[in-house]
Amino acid sequence: MVGMVMEPIPLTPVAPPPADGPTAGAASAPAPRPVWQRLLPEGVERRPPWLTVRAPVGEGVDRVAALMRQQSLATVCEEARCPNQGECWNAGTATFMILGDVCTRACAFCAVKSGRRGGDVDEDEPRRVAEVVARMRLRHAVVTSVDRDDLPDGGASIFAATIRQIRRLAPGTTVEVLTPDFQGDLGAVGVVMAERPEIFNHNMETVARLYRRVRPRSVYERSLAVLRAAKRMNPGSRTKSGLMVGLGEDAGEVQGLLRDLRAHDVEVVTIGQYLRPSLKHHPLIRFWHPDEFAALKAYGQGLGFLHVESGPLVRSSYHAADQAVAAAR
Repeated sequence: MVGMVMEPIPLTPVAPPPADGPTAGAASAPAPRPVWQRLLPEGVERRPPWLTVRAPVGEGVDRVAALMRQQSLATVCEEARCPNQGECWNAGTATFMILGDVCTRACAFCAVKSGRRGGDVDEDEPRRVAEVVARMRLRHAVVTSVDRDDLPDGGASIFAATIRQIRRLAPGTTVEVLTPDFQGDLGAVGVVMAERPEIFNHNMETVARLYRRVRPRSVYERSLAVLRAAKRMNPGSRTKSGLMVGLGEDAGEVQGLLRDLRAHDVEVVTIGQYLRPSLKHHPLIRFWHPDEFAALKAYGQGLGFLHVESGPLVRSSYHAADQAVAAAR
């Protein structure tokens, strides 16, 4: 997929066509923004009340931030601008992001920095992650990474080393890994699965039709194949994936993705609302209502998922420890 030309992404959502009639054009013109909204860039809309969150402040936030800075570690909570950072950090949890904070891909939805990498790897990072897991007394640790297409194994060996170190320093902690697709290298998937993580997670992110625009260097079928292979390599691990809505998909397409996940042996799924990080990212097409998320949860449960976490603020590692307990039944 490298070198594929992306379709142009409009900076503002396309306005609906005017209704019939001589004054339709004037009637359909958007009303001027009130003064209190004009500080927002064009194309950025006020969030509905169900997406309102508190700023990430508090003693727990300060404590987790200090631990991460002391050990020179990154979290996806910060790098991906997760709306749940304050809630999770004040509850004493966080999601570790290994292999640096610069991704070799540039997905149209993602806030993480992207750029070239030169094969650099911090071999001591797994130990430092494990030390923080132990100090935080996490019952469930979630470890993810940027895409590292510059590495021969995509970073699989560092994932494996991190699992081993957590087992050594925090033996009572269950481990969830949220990995890249390793460019479809099932040997790399095998390196991770040999360490028997309790949960193997790889996010699909969006429906098949939108992959070329939203994830231009990823392949829908390849991601599904990675998830199925992980389950077959270690049937004792639970498989998990996540997706966003609000990028232009419809309910039927989301249901189709859920059916594809079940057909590829995925057992846990998370569904959340896409929130546009900046004007250079893919436009937010619409906000899905909480009732629609509830309907998707019911649909997924009907397909036989062990656990479906579906809601506007849901992210892959949101309430991950509770998901792990539910999936272990």
